[in-house]
This record gives sequence, C-alpha cells and structure tokens, in this order.
Amino acid sequence: MLRFGFLQVTVCLAWAGVFCAGGPKSAAEEESLPRPNFVLCMADDQGWGDAGYQGHPVLKTPVLDEMARSGLRFNRFYAAAPVCSPTRGSVLTGRHPNRFACFSWGHTLRPQEVTLAEALRRAGYATGHFGKWHLGSVQAASPVCPGNSGFDHWASSPNFYENDPLFSLNGRVIATRGESSQVTVELALEFIERCVRQEKPFLAVIWFGNPHLPHVATEELKALYPDQPPRKQNYYGEVTGIDRAMGLLRRGLRKLGVAENTLVWYTSDNGGRSPGSNGPLRGHKGQLWEGGIRVPAVIEWPAVIRSPRQVDIPCGTVDIYPTLLELAGVEVEHQPVLDGESLAGLIRGQPWQRRRGLGFWVYPTRGRPKRSRQILQRLQKAQQQGREPRNPEQLDLRAGKLTRTYTSEDARRGHAAWIEGPWKLHRVPIKGGFRWELYHLQRDPSERHNVAQQHPQVVQRLRRRLAAWQSSVLDSLNGKDYHEP
Repeated sequence: MLRFGFLQVTVCLAWAGVFCAGGPKSAAEEESLPRPNFVLCMADDQGWGDAGYQGHPVLKTPVLDEMARSGLRFNRFYAAAPVCSPTRGSVLTGRHPNRFACFSWGHTLRPQEVTLAEALRRAGYATGHFGKWHLGSVQAASPVCPGNSGFDHWASSPNFYENDPLFSLNGRVIATRGESSQVTVELALEFIERCVRQEKPFLAVIWFGNPHLPHVATEELKALYPDQPPRKQNYYGEVTGIDRAMGLLRRGLRKLGVAENTLVWYTSDNGGRSPGSNGPLRGHKGQLWEGGIRVPAVIEWPAVIRSPRQVDIPCGTVDIYPTLLELAGVEVEHQPVLDGESLAGLIRGQPWQRRRGLGFWVYPTRGRPKRSRQILQRLQKAQQQGREPRNPEQLDLRAGKLTRTYTSEDARRGHAAWIEGPWKLHRVPIKGGFRWELYHLQRDPSERHNVAQQHPQVVQRLRRRLAAWQSSVLDSLNGKDYHEP
C-alpha cells in the first residue's frame, strides 16, 4: 500500500491562504494584453494523490510537476460532485449540478442552462470541445450535444474512451489512431492553430477519457513501470499518458506563439478509486469525503502568473465559469443563480477570500450507462448507410423537461456537505434521519476526528447555511431561475 506524506503548508494571507512568491502583473500591464485564451483540461477519475508533485512515490508526471512548480497550484480544489457528468456540468455553468437535475453519471445538461461556451462565443471567442462529453448525446440533432451547448467545433465521445478512439466530429463519426490522451490534444491543437491563423481568442475544452476504467495503457507507457503489477502498470501508464499529452499541448501553444497569454487550467472530475490514490484523504470516487471530491488543480498563465504560488483557500469547479467570464470581460444577461465565485483576483495575485461556502449534495439517483464505442459504432454504421438515427432516447430529446415539482422533502434525501473556511460539515443519512459530523480540515484533512460535539455553534451555523443552500437548489430544479428570452 502506498503511503503519502500530507503536504504541510504555511498560510500567507491569514485564512485567505495565498502563498506569495514574486509580484503579479500590474493592472496596467494586464490591461495592455489582448483578451486571454482559455484551455480547460480535465482528467477522468484522477485522484488527489495521483501526481508526482502531490508526493506519489511511483507515478511519473514531469509535466504536471513543472506546471505545479511554475504556476498557481490549488491545495484545496473541489469537484462539484464525486462523479463525472455532474462535475462537468458545473464547469460549463458555474452551478451545482443538482440545480439542473444532473444528479449522477450519464445525466445531461438542461438546454436552458447558460454555458461558458455560449457566453464566450457571443463575446467573439471561438469555442471547441475535445474528448469526453458525458453531458448528453453527441449527435448533431440533440439539444444537449456540444454543438447545441455553445461549441463551434467539437470532436467528442459520449463517455470515457480508450486508445484508437472514435469521436463525433461535429456530429459525424471519425476514427483516430494513437494513445487516447495524445489524440485528444492533437485534435484540440488543430482547432487552436485555426484560431491563431484567424486571430480569434479561443476556448478549448479538453476532457480526457483516462484514467477511467478499464485502464489500458500503451506498451510504451506500461514499460515505464516494470516493477509494478500489470494492474498498476496500466493505471500509472494512463496517468503518464495524460501528462505527456499536457506536454504536447504546452509545446504546441508555444510553437503557435500563444502560450504567454493562454490560461491553461488542469484538474480532475472527481477523486480516484483503486489502484489510484487520494493520498491521505478519506474516501474515494462516489463519496463526499475529501477523497471523493478534492482533486488536483493547477493553472498556468505566464503573462499574469509570473511566479509560482500555492493557494489553500477552498475553490472548485463551480468557480471556473465566473472566473473565465470576468477575465474575458463578459457579462451574462439574466444570469441564473451561481454557486461559484470568480477567482480572477486570486489568479492576479490580489488578496482574496470566499464570500460564501461551497455546498455538496449527492441526490440518490442511479447513473445512466453510456458505452462510447458501441454508441459511436452504431452511429458510424448508420451514417455510412446515409441515415441519421432519430431515437429520442439516444438524442436526449427530453433533456431539461421538468417531470415533477421538487419539494422540501427532497432536500432530506442523500448525503450533503458544506465547506466554509477550515470547516466541513457532513449531513450523513442514517436510518430515521441524519448524523452530523464536523471536521477542521486544516488540522484534520483526513476527516478522522469528528468535532461536532466540541463546536455546537459552528454546527448550527453551518447547518443553517446548508439548509438555505439546498432550498435555493430546489428552486433551480423547479425552474424558478430560468428566464424566457
């Protein structure tokens, strides 16, 4: 069993937790820059401990390690949910996925949601999606395909995928050859190169299919871990494959001359499961303990982040949407309720702390299987025969349709948690009610010591805020924060 030393940190700005090393770019200097480009990269099931810079004694991740050494590194970054589809929806909306009924894996966006791609496209950005979608169909006629969710150009898979993947290229199935993460980045770089030629700012969303099961690394990548059993050779090889793909991306941005003013944000959609590692954190994928939702995260933006920094403030995937909109100077009319906050000031090196906590809630709903290769093979066969399947279920035509009203009783379902500063309150379902557990994450990141009895006032304060937040989420579920155009 691998053992990890938890990374001890020293807070620079009281609880704000920003580690300072060198001065940020001045406001005048930043204003002289053109609008930044954005590249959002996300691994599939990479645990918090699954990187060399997190202290893993075996994994080879030199590119991620370099990004962590030279950029902005988050020590407490949270996926909005402990499974994939909901977290991906949070990236595109800035909202907790329960607000739009994306309760579990395989659930979709609501077409009514305002996405990051839609907002930036209206502001003149070219937008592209590459890799795992898992927020709806990848047929062009679907209301929740990438093309109808704000992306001009997309090469997308319905779910995770392995080597030599099939993708839906703007609705038409294509076959590719090569290691899956590298192929994904190559498709993204083709899009980025076109944007550079056209002198357009761009948003490129790169969502890798690894290191999700079944873990099938190439022989070259497995050979990097000769002393490991086959199961770990495949897992570690897939993580190193992502790392190499990130190196290809960084080199490509430099070759195209846009690396300086391109913000690259890397993270994972949820915690890992064996043989992956969440370091010292309790729990794993599918759970609201730290191991299920705290994930690796780093940002590079050389024009603005000129010296390495580390951040101990709790931040998360819900913050990506408001952050990028502020950095691009974009405002959304009739913006639905957000759960995220802009991290623009933090990225610029300014004193910053959260105005409100982060809410988490696993609403107990089954996932919906989506087997990418089979789906795309069927679609490819139909397209080769000159037809486009019109199965309403495959097209997700009912996505966003409200089938019932959610009541206050729904707020009593499922495990929920509230993070505020160093505190994390869990509402754990038990027979006949709930058990409340309180942890001080600065002192106890492994959530081993429940201090609820010692801090009853903190428990009551966080209970009220969690309840108010869940009430707001139910309002969104019932469509109260959507506006007719």
